[in-house]
Amino acid sequence: MANYYHVMGGSDYSGYVRCAGFVLELLCQQCSPYAAHLFDAEDPNTPVRTIPGLCPDYCSEFWKKCSSTIPLLSNDTLIAKLKEDQTRLCQYLKLDDDDYCYPHLLSNQKLTQNLGTVQSDSEGCLQLCLEEVANGLRNPLAMVHANDGTHRFFVAEQVGLVWTYLSERSKLDIPFLNITKTVLTSSWEGDERGFLGLTFHPKYKYNGKLYVYYSVEVGFDERIRISEFHVSANDMNVVDHASERVILEIDEPASNHNGGQLLFADDGYLYVFTGDGGMAGDPFGKYGNAQNKSSLLGKVLRIDVDDNERGPLYRIPPNNPFIHERGARPEIYAYGVRNMWRCSVDRGDPQTKEGKGRIFCGDVGQNKFEEIDIIEKGRNYGWRAKEGFSCYDKKLCANSSLDDVLPIYAYPHKMGKSVTGGYVYRGCEYPNLNGMYIFGDFMSGRLMSLREDRNTGRWKYNEICMGMGLTCAFPALINNYHQYIISFAEDEAGELYFMSTRIPSATSPSGVIYKVVDPSRRASPRQCHHDSLPVRVKSNLIKFVPEETLIGIEPAKTIQPEPQPSEPLDIDPLEGPELTTLSPAPTTTKSTRHSRRKGRRKQGQSRSPSRPGLQNGAVRLVGDEQGRSDRGRVEIYVNRDWGTVCDDLWTTKDAAVVCRQLGFRYALKAAKNSEFGEGKDLQILLDDVQCEGTESNLLDCKHAGVGTHNCAHYEDAGVICGNSHYVE
Repeated sequence: MANYYHVMGGSDYSGYVRCAGFVLELLCQQCSPYAAHLFDAEDPNTPVRTIPGLCPDYCSEFWKKCSSTIPLLSNDTLIAKLKEDQTRLCQYLKLDDDDYCYPHLLSNQKLTQNLGTVQSDSEGCLQLCLEEVANGLRNPLAMVHANDGTHRFFVAEQVGLVWTYLSERSKLDIPFLNITKTVLTSSWEGDERGFLGLTFHPKYKYNGKLYVYYSVEVGFDERIRISEFHVSANDMNVVDHASERVILEIDEPASNHNGGQLLFADDGYLYVFTGDGGMAGDPFGKYGNAQNKSSLLGKVLRIDVDDNERGPLYRIPPNNPFIHERGARPEIYAYGVRNMWRCSVDRGDPQTKEGKGRIFCGDVGQNKFEEIDIIEKGRNYGWRAKEGFSCYDKKLCANSSLDDVLPIYAYPHKMGKSVTGGYVYRGCEYPNLNGMYIFGDFMSGRLMSLREDRNTGRWKYNEICMGMGLTCAFPALINNYHQYIISFAEDEAGELYFMSTRIPSATSPSGVIYKVVDPSRRASPRQCHHDSLPVRVKSNLIKFVPEETLIGIEPAKTIQPEPQPSEPLDIDPLEGPELTTLSPAPTTTKSTRHSRRKGRRKQGQSRSPSRPGLQNGAVRLVGDEQGRSDRGRVEIYVNRDWGTVCDDLWTTKDAAVVCRQLGFRYALKAAKNSEFGEGKDLQILLDDVQCEGTESNLLDCKHAGVGTHNCAHYEDAGVICGNSHYVE
């Protein structure tokens, strides 16, 4: 209200009567759910407006009654010059997009009907976009901030390097931390050892302490090590490597299931999340490491690292749950976990603080299920008795003393085979995401979300899809990402990120960091503004150059008139390979889906005789119930046979290639799970397709090999194409 009184303070009674309502309305638009549109803040190439975009009729009325207030509402010198000229002023204040001018947008039902929800497609898949933040990283598995007001973020690579990024995304060319000579890892894909975790002390701004979690070889033994470091006294962007103190070491009986999460919770204690020791089924001892409270493996540990300059390196919090239990390690806070990969602390609702302090974790499963847990003191999370909601060790599962807590969500391996825990969104920029837990799967590349029903306490699941058509067609936004989702992150302001890579090797520089963006509603830019404390930089800066691009909306070069999205193509596929849509085949219905059996490959016979004139890689769409030619199950022609494509790794990049082959301009959806029926009579010809999005033919994309797959027809891939940016 201070701005309001500043503007209206010099007005007489008649001025208040004429202008108070106008001024209050305009000032309040800074907090409008449409502020990003009204103030033209979505395009970084244009300056943010100081007065919201006004509809011409409203602007004229405002000018006639209250032109004297204009210089007080804005410090824009051009507005001050134009204030005497109604026509030029209102032209200047006009928005290019008339749908969003104030106040007409308030009565636009299309814009206001779903104001409080994230937009989704017809199947409930949430339509989000991404912004590339960093690239060229080698398995980036942690991105953390120091909570010191600088808004820097620190990115850890599996090889043992940590890089400093400034708030404007430049990277310092000297690493913040380099322990590559000590960290145990390798270049082979899937190696779980390496630099695994990083966190800063809650009082880092004052004590300069940070903690790391990494694999190390000591003699012939492999161990996990938790160490404390101090930042250098001479450079705030470099760690004093000589300051390392080993807080804790734990022997690892195998090279996998190494855990890796470190975090400080709201109680100020350090939490350490260990794996069960590796191999399959936690075979160590009578009940496994996870159920054995004399072992530190398969646990959530909680220790006190404050005031440890003298005396013990850590102390046991006095209210740890098992400090009085005979034979139990006092560090244990919770047990019965398999290999929790990525945990986070909920900041709580920005207004009510509801949910604050909850610890969410993703626990990687064995054969059938992945799960999301909320960690509570003293609780047993069930492994190896249970996997998700299902019994794994039936004898142990039937033990009445198990007293385990069930996950808040579990999903089967047909959806993904290695969960990556995420965060509850509590940032400022995208208010519709508030309270949504966003996570992913390393193997399948799925992005997923959960939202709690406050009345029932149950969690509702929604898959996250990249925005279709022009949903993400804003400057700097993209709608695709590399498949292998390694980790999630939160910056100092609470905005959400994730890291993924194209090749899951500790030595492959294909890792990218993405910021999650909700294009359906953005908060006021002024509301989310923050000032970063200065950073003293002593090394060279590497300017960030984005490499990823928006896919699926570039016009394709076509021959013949462009096909319309809801009308059949009037082109004979025998005339050439570029436009290969055939008449739709008879509709098939979805059958009951069965879980995949790894390693078994089904071989079917083609139902269509070979056609002269078709070339390898020709594609067609079949199976749409309404016979539309712009959508359907993808079938590909290879070596005189038609076959289907498995949806493993299937993304909009792959769909873009198919749609371009068929002469369409846009790839609107990469359909999965036999959405357009199962091609039961055909072979499955392609699996693990990974296109860049620019190939001219689906066969030109990376894939497992023609006829090589581990799929069933319930995983047949499909697409929806079009020449407009929406799905009809």
